[in-house]
Amino acid sequence: MDKAIFFSKVKLMGNFLKRSETEIVKSEIAKQIYTVSHLVGSFQLRSGQISNEYFDKYQFEADTILLNAIVKQMLTLIPSDIEVLAGLELGGISIVTLLSHYSGLPTAFVRKEAKKYGTSRLAEGAEINNRKVLIVEDVVTSGGQIVISAHQLRELGAEIDYALCVMDREEGAVDRLFAEGIALLSLLKRRDLPT
Repeated sequence: MDKAIFFSKVKLMGNFLKRSETEIVKSEIAKQIYTVSHLVGSFQLRSGQISNEYFDKYQFEADTILLNAIVKQMLTLIPSDIEVLAGLELGGISIVTLLSHYSGLPTAFVRKEAKKYGTSRLAEGAEINNRKVLIVEDVVTSGGQIVISAHQLRELGAEIDYALCVMDREEGAVDRLFAEGIALLSLLKRRDLPT
């Protein structure tokens, strides 16, 4: 066998194994997220309906070992031109803090509305004006909060082309954000969770 062909096959096998390992890790993370976040009982939903199941995203965000594994997988999804990570209140804050730690990128912490005292800022921390900013969120359903926050951050001079989340619930966020010029990057999709 030709040496070049042999090494080409070895390289392809290595790439396949890396992808396989990543998929195994993502699959295990999805199982762990489901295990800690899927609650059974009686829960009133935002709609007012009562459900016997509830997905409590704060359970996986409060699990430091699981959160660390999640964020390490998310690092590879950060676009190369990003200059600032912007975590949305409240769910995106723990995630963006660890992403900043591992990536070395500065962080802005984005409020749902500017506070009325002190600095009166919407985004605390890193400067976002004239910088490529990646919005970071935990779980995205319709993408509504990302749209609102992106609009506010753009008014402050941020350049926003991407949002990154742990999980896309696959309830219309991709299309809604695309209409706003934002690509949604997600570690997991709802279909990745066990049922």
